[in-house]
Amino acid sequence: MEEVCEGKDFSFPKQEETILKLWSEIKAFETQLARTEGQPEYEFSDVAFRVVADNYVTDDSGTGIVHCAPAFGEDDYRVCLENQVINKGDNLIVAVDDDGCFTERITDFSGCYVKDADKVIIEAVKAKGRLVKSGTFTHSYPFCWRSKTPLIYRAVPSWFIRVEQLKEKLLDNNTQTYWVPDFVKEKRFHNWLENARDWAVSRSRFWGTPLPVWISEDGEEILVIDSIDKLEKLSGAKVFDLHRHNIDHITIPSARGPQHGVLRRIDDVFDCWFESGSMPYAYIHYPFENVELFEKNFPGHFVAEGLDQTRGWFYTLMVLSTALFGKPAFRNLICNGLVLAEDGKKMSKSLKNYPSPMEVIDDYGADALRLYLINSPVVRAETLRFKKEGVFGVVKDVFLPWYNAYRFLVQNARRLEDEGFGTFLPIDLTTVQKSSNVLDQWINSATQSLVHFVQQEMNGYRLYTVVPYLLKFLDNLTNIYVRFNRKRLKGRTGEEDCRMALSTLYNVLLVSCKVMAPLTPFFTEVLYQNLRKVLNESEESIHFCSFPKAEGKRDERMEQSVRRMMTVIDLGRNIRERHNKPLKTPLKEMVIVHPDADFLDDIAGKLREYVLEELNVRSLVTCNDTLEYASLRAEPDFSVLGKRLGKSMGVVAKEVKAMSQESILAFEKAGEVTVSGHCLKLADIKVVRDFKRPNGTTEKEIDAAGDGDVLVVLDLRPDESLFEAGVAREIVRRVQQLRKTAALKPTDVVEAYFESLDQDKSVSQRVLQSQEEYITDAIGFPLRPSHVMPSDAVLVAEESSHGVSGMSFVIRLVRPTSSK
Repeated sequence: MEEVCEGKDFSFPKQEETILKLWSEIKAFETQLARTEGQPEYEFSDVAFRVVADNYVTDDSGTGIVHCAPAFGEDDYRVCLENQVINKGDNLIVAVDDDGCFTERITDFSGCYVKDADKVIIEAVKAKGRLVKSGTFTHSYPFCWRSKTPLIYRAVPSWFIRVEQLKEKLLDNNTQTYWVPDFVKEKRFHNWLENARDWAVSRSRFWGTPLPVWISEDGEEILVIDSIDKLEKLSGAKVFDLHRHNIDHITIPSARGPQHGVLRRIDDVFDCWFESGSMPYAYIHYPFENVELFEKNFPGHFVAEGLDQTRGWFYTLMVLSTALFGKPAFRNLICNGLVLAEDGKKMSKSLKNYPSPMEVIDDYGADALRLYLINSPVVRAETLRFKKEGVFGVVKDVFLPWYNAYRFLVQNARRLEDEGFGTFLPIDLTTVQKSSNVLDQWINSATQSLVHFVQQEMNGYRLYTVVPYLLKFLDNLTNIYVRFNRKRLKGRTGEEDCRMALSTLYNVLLVSCKVMAPLTPFFTEVLYQNLRKVLNESEESIHFCSFPKAEGKRDERMEQSVRRMMTVIDLGRNIRERHNKPLKTPLKEMVIVHPDADFLDDIAGKLREYVLEELNVRSLVTCNDTLEYASLRAEPDFSVLGKRLGKSMGVVAKEVKAMSQESILAFEKAGEVTVSGHCLKLADIKVVRDFKRPNGTTEKEIDAAGDGDVLVVLDLRPDESLFEAGVAREIVRRVQQLRKTAALKPTDVVEAYFESLDQDKSVSQRVLQSQEEYITDAIGFPLRPSHVMPSDAVLVAEESSHGVSGMSFVIRLVRPTSSK
């Protein structure tokens, strides 16, 4: 073959005839070689010592030729069985004893440990002039990682269950079960059942459940004992314990008469997987008890274990239930992946390549560890490289924001009472769900969607979809609802509106705790015990509560509107980051470009104020003419269309790329287009919107960002009219930071004073006067000039700032004087 393929101008089509001829010669030689008999070193069998062929032998290592010993390897046994070297069920020649030494049958090496005999055997072959080559090679070999010693396969007498006779029924029963993820059932487990072999259920050990098999000395009489009563009746002995040392001495008289002696129990115990596979009936002592209970609940509703159990527990459950009852042992199954060490290796005590579980729990809590694992590839039957830092990430990204939302609720509920408005009691749910505030409506609907989604996915046993959805909900709660509603929650918009916002937040936190309780039992219990203090009647523990039900209408349009708003805000933030324009710097105008009027109404309607405030932009303009700010181009999705179109792909791709602006817009509106006789959908073509910058402007002046659907344009040009607003925003930030540095609670009452350090104080005075309303609204109290500060005021904290938009000043926080 190498000779045929040599040469720079080699062309397969030209040499095809030569190659096929050579290949037929190789196959003929293989057939001829496979019939060849060899001269053995020792005479053990009249059918052995001949050449056979099989594709498990390769030339990757060694010579490509191996010796087969059917009692010492699975492939060896299979090949010898297929080539009639041995017959199934016959006694095999086992030339090695329990200690790994050659038996007396191997006279030249009797009593010699098999690995020690290697050199002796080589010398014997050499002495007979049959040694072709000798050398040391590194190759894969069975190895015991505990004892650090080589292993050998060795056949031993065993008791089997005839699984091969059950194969078709096993495959049929597998189709009646529901697995998550389903590829484990359809691929891995199905393939394992399809290649199932008879199951050796006996083990040569002392500890374990003894096989209840009594056999006569001549092997002609076999009894399988199915109960203690039967053993006592047949043997005449009293049975108190079923372990080996308490029953091995018990004998049963032969039914054929005294002359045939007695039956004794075989030495073996059960494979432990036989006991595991018997779990559905063994744990309730069926069939001796609980017959009705078993028949009512079998097959089991749910089981869960690791991916490795497709060859272990899942398999033995299926085999035994099929053999005994003709049906699967379970209805629903979740299969988990394996947790590996951070280095990708199996977690090992000897290697110490993983952190102590107790250390992780002590540092970050059991809930964080649980949520880290549930929200990992493990729940999709994939492997996870465990990282302690990942558990910390759950604390930082989930529990801290979640707890901060709860703490924000508590702080502002106390503020109501401290400010003389009375104790906070949550408004009833029906009234809360009728709130006119757009974000209240959104979060109430999102909460109902959460409950609906979790119930739906839990019914489908899909943990891997539930947790990401829950985490996204919590992120929206903290970073949208709480963040955008700070003024309402702090009471800046009036007591009634404050109570409505607090009640909405209270209800959402309560429901989210109940939904998350199965996943984070300890954290949610802590929150619940505090939240229930203001409830008239409530369960003593969150784990006594029923899972929430969707009790209100979902407003999918409202949820979509907020998602669109966040897309616009994220794109606007992206533009600011690219141009190093911090949010404290106000911008004059932004333009939202989208062809859908509903989309633009969502942004420019009730949500406008949130967009403007979050992006610190003074004006928002909408535009439904995509071509005014963008040029469109169409790109075919080769990954989707390639297989479908085949040879037509090139022609179609060329026409798609040549589509005009108007054709692309028409395609987006219609949802499909016919190209060269092929109907293409929205998923087949990607429409790219390239920003078309207004004439006479640069990227630093006007820039845009889009996600393929909406385009956001920001005017980045400095505007003197926005200077004072920008300074005011920075002053507010520094007052709030100073409160935090002084460790003040939201309910702590302080006064703030401003002192300019500039020679020309007119600029700062102009800022404080023009932005007085904004500053007071933002910090909750007026910012007064320092010359009116009482002489006996108690200083809480102060900070000097320099170079803030060319200004230098001092901000002081003081306690109000008693005289005031």
